[in-house]
Amino acid sequence: MGELLFFVKKLYAVTGKKLFLNIGSMITVSLLDGISIYLLVPMLGIIGFFQIDAAKSLPIPGLSHLLQNVQSTLNLPIILAMYVLIIAGQALLQRSQAIRSSQIQQHFIRHLRFETYRALMQAKWDFFLVKRKSDFSHILTTELARVNQGTNMFMQLITSAIFTAIQIGLAFWLSAKLTSVILVSGIVIFVVFRKYVRKAQSIGDRTTELSQSYYAGITEHFNGIKDIKSNRLEHIHLTWFHALCKQIEDNVTQFIRLNSTTQFLSRITAAVLIVLFIYVSFGVFHTPAEQMMVIIIIFARLWPRFSSIQSSLETMVSMFPAFKSVIQLQQECKDAQEWSVQKDRGISPAIPVEHGIECRDVCFRYSNDQHSYALHDINIHIPAGGLTAIVGRSGAGKSTLIDILMGLMQPESGQMLIDGVPLTPDKFLPLRSSISYVSQDPFLFHMSIRDNLKLVNPAASEQEMWEALEFSASAEFVSKLPQGLDTVVGDRGVRLSGGERQRIVLARAILRKPSILILDEATSALDGENELKVQQAIDRLKGKMTIIVIAHRLSTIRGADQVIVLDKGELIQQGGYQQLSQETRGIFSKLLGYQIEARA
Repeated sequence: MGELLFFVKKLYAVTGKKLFLNIGSMITVSLLDGISIYLLVPMLGIIGFFQIDAAKSLPIPGLSHLLQNVQSTLNLPIILAMYVLIIAGQALLQRSQAIRSSQIQQHFIRHLRFETYRALMQAKWDFFLVKRKSDFSHILTTELARVNQGTNMFMQLITSAIFTAIQIGLAFWLSAKLTSVILVSGIVIFVVFRKYVRKAQSIGDRTTELSQSYYAGITEHFNGIKDIKSNRLEHIHLTWFHALCKQIEDNVTQFIRLNSTTQFLSRITAAVLIVLFIYVSFGVFHTPAEQMMVIIIIFARLWPRFSSIQSSLETMVSMFPAFKSVIQLQQECKDAQEWSVQKDRGISPAIPVEHGIECRDVCFRYSNDQHSYALHDINIHIPAGGLTAIVGRSGAGKSTLIDILMGLMQPESGQMLIDGVPLTPDKFLPLRSSISYVSQDPFLFHMSIRDNLKLVNPAASEQEMWEALEFSASAEFVSKLPQGLDTVVGDRGVRLSGGERQRIVLARAILRKPSILILDEATSALDGENELKVQQAIDRLKGKMTIIVIAHRLSTIRGADQVIVLDKGELIQQGGYQQLSQETRGIFSKLLGYQIEARA
């Protein structure tokens, strides 16, 4: 329940006075709906359709006297016209309330979506290393929708409760004894039906679990669709998907069965109570007919309210797991938020690198309960304007070191310095404004080549884009595409070859005009001719920017000013390419020998 109140408070913070205005409108609509029915019978009685004493049956003081004064001049059409006017007024108010309610809901869900997405964008990099990306998609779509629905249902429950309380008050005014019978019956039924509410929450927990599995499964399957198709794994995944869909179907059916059961029992109970009510009214309390008719109408309209509240309560409680999921994610993002990120608007001034980047006694573990370090006592200096290559076996710590150099992660001990000045958390974002990064797995968005390039430099001219493409050996193949720069590359760039994707990503990195260029084996997917072109272009950049390369193919780093060799998270060797290759007992020469042997 605490999670629900959390979102109700947030709803008020987002909508303000509009929320109370909307609740008031909902109550007014309900009251007019009730009045239209309560007035119809006494008004018809006044004109002779029923032998009813309007003074005793009308719940609104003075109205019966007014109607009796004009009784001689009013006839049935006029009476019915008054009834139509009440209904029309109620319908008009209901239309206005429905529009306002929709606006409040959409504004609230927009706020929740943006708030959650912003929290994710502002979280530290290591937060994403331990989370499934599909869980983020699940919460931003399904769970937020359930939160919005549950919150709105709670507001409707409040309205129904207020309306029901008013109607009970009117009924007490007409007959306290009979109303007490109705009220006690309702309370007893509600207590008996509590077990269905608890069961609804259990079904809601299962709904969240199945929904998470669904999103995780389809995300992973389509990310690996090439492996699935090439290895003939379709049948295995179809079997899994069919079983999961069956579980989702059974879970939804179970909730519908639960909800329908409570509705069925409510209707049967209502029928029995109406019979008992009429019998007690006439046989025990000897209630007057006109008063009896109005109370029966009240009862007939109140009991569906009790039933509706029960049904809404079950549905709302089934949404509670979604409330918990969203709150938990937002709290985790808040705990993992980068320093001063809220003040940043993506325009942090770049940090110039004039002398170099230095790591002093840097140690890092991904988890404090791990005994082994991903990096241990790293001491290196990367000169400004030079080309530094980082090499080592798989798992040596190369990518971890790069993440620290980019300010994506903070060392457990030791420090990183830019031009001799320690890099504090408040400088992580400005540092990243100075960096262009090209990963080994190049990523392109499902948009045109032009739009992909302009992501890093929206003001880039056509000439600047073609210069960047020329630099990355991409201009020739892009110019031959049917739409040229306006060619849509598909999801993750699937319409391009691996080498073409890598060259476009490299062009995008250059278009940003960074002071630090980090290449994670950026030429691995290129053929020999284009690899040579890119290597020549990188050589031309030496002296203009600081270049850091993670290299697996050691032949591509012959022009490096220095080579840093890592192994098991420790710095093993450091020096020039020729120097390290001649140290026959060193790891670098062994790695170089392995690659020469593999090519032979």
